[in-house]
Amino acid sequence: MIHRLIALVAAMVAALVWAPAASAQTDVALATCFRHVQPGDRPAALFGAMDGFACRTPRRSDGPGDYWVRSAPLPPVDGDVTIRSGSLWQDSATIYVLYADGSIRSLGFTSANAWQHLELGAIFSLPLPRATAKPVRLLWHVRGAANLRGLVLGPRLMSSDVAQSHALALAAFYAAFVGLAGALLIFNAALGAALRQRFHPPYCAMVVSLIAYAASSSGLLSQLTGLDNNVRLRLNVLLLAATLSSALIFARRFFGADVTRGWLRPAIDLGIVALLGSATAYVVLMPWHPVLLDRAMALSFMAALLLTLPLLWRGWHGKDRYARPFAIAWGLPMLTAMARVLQALGVLQWNFWIDNSTLIAMALEACCSALAIAWRIKQLGEERDAAREQEMLARLLADSDPLTGLMNRRSFLREAIGRCEPHVLILVDIDHFKQVNETLGHDGGDQVLRVFAQALRHAAPGDALVSRIGGEEFAILAHRDATDLPEAILASIRAAPMPFDLAVTASLGSECGAIATETDWKKLYGRADDALFAAKRAGRDRLRWAAAA
Repeated sequence: MIHRLIALVAAMVAALVWAPAASAQTDVALATCFRHVQPGDRPAALFGAMDGFACRTPRRSDGPGDYWVRSAPLPPVDGDVTIRSGSLWQDSATIYVLYADGSIRSLGFTSANAWQHLELGAIFSLPLPRATAKPVRLLWHVRGAANLRGLVLGPRLMSSDVAQSHALALAAFYAAFVGLAGALLIFNAALGAALRQRFHPPYCAMVVSLIAYAASSSGLLSQLTGLDNNVRLRLNVLLLAATLSSALIFARRFFGADVTRGWLRPAIDLGIVALLGSATAYVVLMPWHPVLLDRAMALSFMAALLLTLPLLWRGWHGKDRYARPFAIAWGLPMLTAMARVLQALGVLQWNFWIDNSTLIAMALEACCSALAIAWRIKQLGEERDAAREQEMLARLLADSDPLTGLMNRRSFLREAIGRCEPHVLILVDIDHFKQVNETLGHDGGDQVLRVFAQALRHAAPGDALVSRIGGEEFAILAHRDATDLPEAILASIRAAPMPFDLAVTASLGSECGAIATETDWKKLYGRADDALFAAKRAGRDRLRWAAAA
């Protein structure tokens, strides 16, 4: 496989570098007539006989079987010329070439070796055998034709320089598509791994299926692996069904529950089952009743496409801001996919660009959907950030004293208990706080409490725990080295400007010890509390350390 890929790339580069100079260019569409194969048919007789040949279109109504297809007289050609036509389901095709001197030469392929003549775009290209006389007419002998899209698809007579230009254009087209799809796949796979959103896996599956479909439908897979052409056509159907199914699953997960409510969700599930079921039946049963299988597949595709209409309608009119760009992104793929279905049903005639429009439209859809995904991720990020802010705010309110903004008793104990190293615990109690409330009122008392809190914050080091543990009582826990902290706190309180210049003092009790367990806390708190009462008994507006045990 690797050496075939290298050879293909080398051929493309060589074609670019050593492209022939402009010559007599030939690019002629060939009109054809057809008839069923009959016993005793001979190519030489069929070149001149018109009996039994029909030139009408479409030809699919004649059903599957073996056919003769004869071209109109060929225009004069010079140089190397190829016969080009689209790929169809057939067991084999032999092309007879009638020359002006009456000689006939033949060339052809079977489904098994068709890959040797398959170019990008799933185009069969066979060089016309050289002869001294000019070619005047072509005759195809097609065996085992399913006749779903015709017998010989878009036959053209094309000079080598024109064929080379077409091949290079198609190579650039497919390369650009695969590069774009590959970039989108890597981008969304990385986002999916990081964000773990439910819609990322089906989106990545859609892009992978689309890349695989491009490799198969373009003929590249057959060129690299020697895949049987009829097997490749089976694979095309399966990959296209997988692409559309993944897209429906992605859309169902991408939109909110209000968009897929009611009957739409089970209908989408049923549509996916029908789509995969008809594709599987096509793969397994072809060429048994090919028209029936092809019609069932086309109708299941149409049903799946029609299900996207209410999905996009609800998304457009829904509350989600990202729904509208998504609906716009799917507009073009919906139209081109519908054109493909109508072509499969025989409403539209076959056209190369309609046949390949799926790749263009899905590439554009993948880009637009990527923008919609980025928009939704932005929205999810904003919602998550807002939720985190609310959670942090709620946690802060739960752990804080609402009046002073200091830690409350619960959060103080949660942070304090478990410290095995000795720490300094300072208890602060406002002196005669009842009189403060009676003098200033409760609003004034609240203001005094806030001033106290600011004084404690100002004096305490940054790593200390400062808490209002109840009423007019405060607690500070600092490292054991902060032995001069009680004096600093007392000085800060004395210097704090109180409301209405009221003289307000406080008593402090301090002790140093470890708080490894709740029992240690109770012991340390008890000794500091004893020191606090000692300060009050000594006249207040002072501090005391706990007496040595």
